[in-house]
Amino acid sequence: MGERAMGPDGLRTALSGAEPLVIAVSGGIDSLTLAAAAAAFRPPGRPPGRPPGRTELCHAVSPAVPAEALGRVRAMAARTGLPLRLVDAGEFDDPAYRANPVDRCYFCKSHLYARLARPGAVVAAGTNLDDLADYRPGLRAAAEHGVRHPFVEAGMDKAAVRALARELGLGALAGLPASPCLSSRVRSGLRIEPEALRRIDRIEAALRARLGPVTLRCRQEEAGLVLEIDAAVLERLDAGAREALAALGGELAEGAPLPLRPYRRGSAFVHA
Repeated sequence: MGERAMGPDGLRTALSGAEPLVIAVSGGIDSLTLAAAAAAFRPPGRPPGRPPGRTELCHAVSPAVPAEALGRVRAMAARTGLPLRLVDAGEFDDPAYRANPVDRCYFCKSHLYARLARPGAVVAAGTNLDDLADYRPGLRAAAEHGVRHPFVEAGMDKAAVRALARELGLGALAGLPASPCLSSRVRSGLRIEPEALRRIDRIEAALRARLGPVTLRCRQEEAGLVLEIDAAVLERLDAGAREALAALGGELAEGAPLPLRPYRRGSAFVHA
């Protein structure tokens, strides 16, 4: 028995099934690239003697999803011609999710995958190999709902996903900074409030309008909001630019200028 193909060839194999495929598209680079790959690799019609290989994109509309993400998902659906279904996963009706425990993502993904399921269809997500080395409770929900991870099956990490995005002609999207859901900005144990997430989204969007597509986060901590900006970017800013960003964040938060500090991955996540 030969070795399994890896990389784009392996991804083509992973996506070649004739069963209907539902792709959970968050609006990040991984799921957008998976959508583009499915459009390129999967047969558009009915293979001889087999059921149609229809592909559907699904996106959860929620206070936890940045507004810019929906725009990127709509653009991808238009680009590929794939049907797009917008859903409300209903996680904000779940007290376990709103309490924001360390495994909050499990509750969110459980609701999402249950909502995306269709009889006879396979649900796929944009998980890549690098994600497996991180603490991601959502992967437990994925396993419980039989969700597939084509990038993992093809042995592709984040760098390989970005390379594929360039090959597929996704342009600037290939360099899109990682941006998990807005609830990840809220310190573990602090209740998730929709209006607080909308405020965080407004602040981050305003800062990106000034700085471009850089890595930044508006974190909610017990003492209030804090701005985190990629360390290299922050170091290049002079005192006046820093003050202007802090003041802008404070104005949108309807309060005093917000503190600035270097970005640190997962700094709002508190694992007891």
